[in-house]
Formats: sequence, structure tokens, C-alpha cells
Amino acid sequence: MTTLTATTTSRAGCIAGRIAHILTRPWLQIMGVVVALAVSLWSFDRVPDASWQPAVIALVPWAIGKYLLCPLRWHALSVSGRTRRWHLRIYAESELLGLASPGHVGADLWRMHRLQTGAGMARPCAVAEVALDRLVGALGLTIFVLVSGVTLPPQLLLAAVGIALGVFVIALLVRRRRPDLLAGRPMPRPRVVIKGALLSMGYQLTIMGLLIGTVAAMGEQLQPLALLGVFGASQVAGIVPGVNGASAREGALVVGLASLGISWPAAVGAVALMALLAWAPAMLLGGGSFVVRRLAALRTVQA
Repeated sequence: MTTLTATTTSRAGCIAGRIAHILTRPWLQIMGVVVALAVSLWSFDRVPDASWQPAVIALVPWAIGKYLLCPLRWHALSVSGRTRRWHLRIYAESELLGLASPGHVGADLWRMHRLQTGAGMARPCAVAEVALDRLVGALGLTIFVLVSGVTLPPQLLLAAVGIALGVFVIALLVRRRRPDLLAGRPMPRPRVVIKGALLSMGYQLTIMGLLIGTVAAMGEQLQPLALLGVFGASQVAGIVPGVNGASAREGALVVGLASLGISWPAAVGAVALMALLAWAPAMLLGGGSFVVRRLAALRTVQA
């Protein structure tokens, strides 16, 4: 039984390694970016003329939340020994690949790959580290959703609690039945977990700000408290994988905004604009990092 389990784990690790290797191919990265960006542009093209200014202003704090708060959470939880700058750079690269892949799976695979190749971390430890970062991020999201629970329907509130409990149970089962997966990855101290959850909650606030900005860009106005329930419902729906700009999360946002009295074209436009604007910092920071890495590699070869 132990041999079979080890073989299965080895095969799974090899598959993940091959996928991460494929993600490094420039032609595939470009193709994925083009396809995902086309989906966002197609959605936005279906709405009336919009004013970009409120959305662009709201994009600034969201970019800080995504590309500063989230990698700082990862760095706080990490045992890689790498600097904050390294985590900021790798996280930006992973987000670009995540936008270009279904379910954002490319982001996690890239971070695992770079932990192994750039930090010398064993594969099980790299997998555990990324999973732990996701778990703490989900904890912060759950707290944020529960805080907005006064505006959530009881069914969605129960769903949020159920998801949190399910993740916690899975983590306990993995720790009990497969302790080898976490052997090289010590559990973080409570203080670190709390810090990570607070950083995650701060990021959720910036998403709310971006949503308010894109709604204003469509010429509509809503109170932040009214948006809390819609935002919480969309985040619960976000567990269903999809392509950026055309996922269950975006669909839930559109329906929720329409339920608050916003016209359907404006609701679609606000959500499509959110998906479209996400590409700007991803291309600037993640794409810029890839370009710098490529140029450095070329200089090394020429030298």
C-alpha cells in the first residue's frame, strides 16, 4: 500500500512538473494571454460607451492589494528563505499565467515550479507551501464574507461556512494520513496565520473598491453596504473554475448587480471592465519580469 501511494504521488508530481515546464514555453504563454484577453474584450464590447476614469482610479489600490499584499502574505508564510523582492516578482509572473489559464491554475503551478528551481525546495514542500498560502487566503476571504453576512442570503452564508469547514477538514486529513507531504514544511505560527488572514482581508477590500469603480464607470451608483452581499455571493461562486472574464464568479457578479437595480448592460459592462483592467498590471509587472528574465538569460549565454 505504501509503495502504491508513493508511486501515485511520484506520478502526480511528474505530471505537475511537466505542466509547469510547458508553461515556460513562450509561444504557449502568448497564445494563452491572447485567448483570455480576447474573452475579456469580447465581453466588454457588448456594453454601451463607458467612462474609464473611475475604474482606472480604483485599479490603483486593487493592484497594490494584488501585487503587494498577496505576495507579502506568501512571503510571511514561506520557508523558502528568499527575499520579499523575489516573492513579489514570482507572484507577478504567476498572476499573468493565471489570467491566461482556466481556473487560474497556471499561477499555482508556476509558483511551485519556481520554488523548486529558484529556491531549491523539494516538490512536496513546494506544493504544501502554495496550498498553505491558498488556505490562509481562503481563511481571510471567509472572514470577509462572514463579516458581510448580514447582507448575504442564508444559503450563501451556509455555503461559505461549509467551504471553510471543508478546507479545514481536508487539511487535517492530509496532516494525519500523509504527514510526509508536510515533513519539510513546518506549520506556521498563529501570529503568522493571523497576519496572512489580515493581508487577505485587505486585498478583498481592494476588490470591493475596484467593483465600485467599475460600476461608477458605467454611470451607476451603489452604496458599498449594498455591494457587500453581491461581492460575497460572487466570491462563493468563484470556487467553480473558469476563464478570466467568463467564469461563475463574473456571472454571479452580473446577476447580483442586476438584482440591485443596475441595468443588465451596465452590470455586464462593470464586470467585463474588471476582467479587462486586471490585464494591465499583470502585463506591466508579470510580463515585465518575464522580459527582464529573458534578457538576463540571453546576456548570460552571450557572455
